[in-house]
Amino acid sequence: MNPYKVGIITVSDTSAADRTKDKSGPLLQQLLTEASSDYQVLHTTVVPDEAIDITRVVQEWADTERLDLILLTGGTGFAERDITPDSIEPLLTRLTPGITHLLISTSLTKTPFAALSRPISGFRNKTLCITLPGSPKACRENMDSLFPILPHALDLVRGQHGAIRHTHSHIASTGSTTNQQQQQQHTCVHHHQQQQQQVQKHSAHTLDLNTPVSQRARVSPYPMISVEEAQSIISRYAQPLETVDMKVSEDLIGYVLAEDVYAKEPVPGYRASIVDGYAVHAEDGPGIYPVCHVSLATSHYQEPKENDDSMTVHTPFQLKRGQISRVATGGMVPDGANAVVMVEDTRLVERALDNQEEAMVEIMISTQANSMIRSVGSDCQQGDLVCSKGTVISTVGGELGLLASVGVTSVLVYRKPRVGVLSSGNEVQDITMTSRPLVPGEIRDSNRLTLLAAIRQANMEPVDLGIVPDNVDAMEQCLQQALLDLDVIISTGGVSMGEADYMKPLLEQRFNATLHFGRVHMKPGKPTTFATIPTTSSTKQRIVFALPGNPVSAVVTFYLFVLPALRQMCAIHQPKNVILPVKILHDIYLDSRPEYHRVRVYMNAEKGHLEALSTGQNQQSSRMISMVAANGLLQLPIKTDDLSMLKKDDIVECIILGPLYQK
Repeated sequence: MNPYKVGIITVSDTSAADRTKDKSGPLLQQLLTEASSDYQVLHTTVVPDEAIDITRVVQEWADTERLDLILLTGGTGFAERDITPDSIEPLLTRLTPGITHLLISTSLTKTPFAALSRPISGFRNKTLCITLPGSPKACRENMDSLFPILPHALDLVRGQHGAIRHTHSHIASTGSTTNQQQQQQHTCVHHHQQQQQQVQKHSAHTLDLNTPVSQRARVSPYPMISVEEAQSIISRYAQPLETVDMKVSEDLIGYVLAEDVYAKEPVPGYRASIVDGYAVHAEDGPGIYPVCHVSLATSHYQEPKENDDSMTVHTPFQLKRGQISRVATGGMVPDGANAVVMVEDTRLVERALDNQEEAMVEIMISTQANSMIRSVGSDCQQGDLVCSKGTVISTVGGELGLLASVGVTSVLVYRKPRVGVLSSGNEVQDITMTSRPLVPGEIRDSNRLTLLAAIRQANMEPVDLGIVPDNVDAMEQCLQQALLDLDVIISTGGVSMGEADYMKPLLEQRFNATLHFGRVHMKPGKPTTFATIPTTSSTKQRIVFALPGNPVSAVVTFYLFVLPALRQMCAIHQPKNVILPVKILHDIYLDSRPEYHRVRVYMNAEKGHLEALSTGQNQQSSRMISMVAANGLLQLPIKTDDLSMLKKDDIVECIILGPLYQK
């Protein structure tokens, strides 16, 4: 039998900075070696508590190296930086709740504080991934409980039936399972059954696509979850994408740096004049001096001659005592000069013979050494940190200008997601393809254009997938093609309870998708659906947002759910929407569901607060006019017996969608 290929990952900021601090990783390697020669530890590494580093290693070892077992130690607690289970869970294709329960129950027999650990285990394809505590003592205890079952678990996945039969026969003939182990197994089975029930409760399978309409469900099988819960679920799967190297240009706008960037050159690279004036020897003092040189803001590089690749630089002018040099703002101060006097503090005494240049100029003030001179590296020294990892290259332009100024020609950034947008429905007509009058039963497709524009405005990469009819085969073909090179797919329509609403069953039955939720307690946008699709050609799952067909519902749910996820996939540190308190300018009636009311938000400079003006009391999800000039969504609470409306001048939290208006 081939040895089990094992990788060990220590997750710790401290150990990543100093590997001598890592005690658990080497201990795990020692325990595996002592347990059996069947374990071959091929890889060990230490990574900081960063999701991108954890997922990168796991994906490489599971998908490329195809290890049998990956053990991760550290980062499983309650601290803010303990993100190991959160990073691992989205990568897993199958959970192993029995193993997870075994880890918890084993630790709880040692200390009640084990309840503060958050282990997770499961398979990424055929690689078993198990998270362990960072404590060496806890690692040893957990491994002692795992060793009896690990070989059997790994053989099952490998499909080594001979080894499996041998294990079963050994147990049957020797009765080697102790009462304690039997009790643990019973507890694990019970726990597994509970988890299965929970999964079925929260991820009910849809009816077969061929089910006749007379047998369709009358009530959605998907539980209604809160907006906050939906956002939390999405956040677990919208992980940053891989990194790419890009040249410094305007194409970088919207990208996030995946590395710290250091200045390659000092700024300025020469002594530069701060003003238009004259370079002088400060010691010479006021007086009349000959103008012996002119230094403009220009390059001193000389183009090489033909067939000569050498770089030629003009020899700098040497200013002697008793001489001055005319110098422009940004011009190089000549060697020998140690100050610059502004032109306003001088007087022309004599012109040159050609009457074009200055021959003699009077310096009318005293000055000090280094006055009005930017020294080499005064703005930035070579090697200075100029942009930190996580910096967004903004539309303001400051980041691009800085990178260019310090000689950085390319940077490592997180790739942006490629986002496909499709509309579905037999009745939907493309305004860009036909301008004929609509016939009864037809509508214009506003969703695609709106979402494509919103994605582009967010500096992402939109892909137009067109309109797909309410036909299972056509929808499947469109999605199959989109999955080849897109990271995220956004569909609108086909997610409610109609007989032609195929999107949910299509995702589950034809694409083996996991539907993480299918209804959200909100208005508008209740049928919003979020799914992930496993792929064999990629190390990441594809993400699908199936949004409602009503245009306002599609827009609102895009801003609440899709846009923050896209930002997170770009590795933007603050992916959530900006929420600000605003004063409403009129009464607003509440609904039985939390409502997102479209408003125009103004800055009242005189009163020093934000004010929100409704785009209309008629806020139906089909009424796209309610989105015109809207730059905010009021987060309205649900209606209760004690509160049925918000009154004028009440303060309400508002999601900001665009620039504020000035009142």
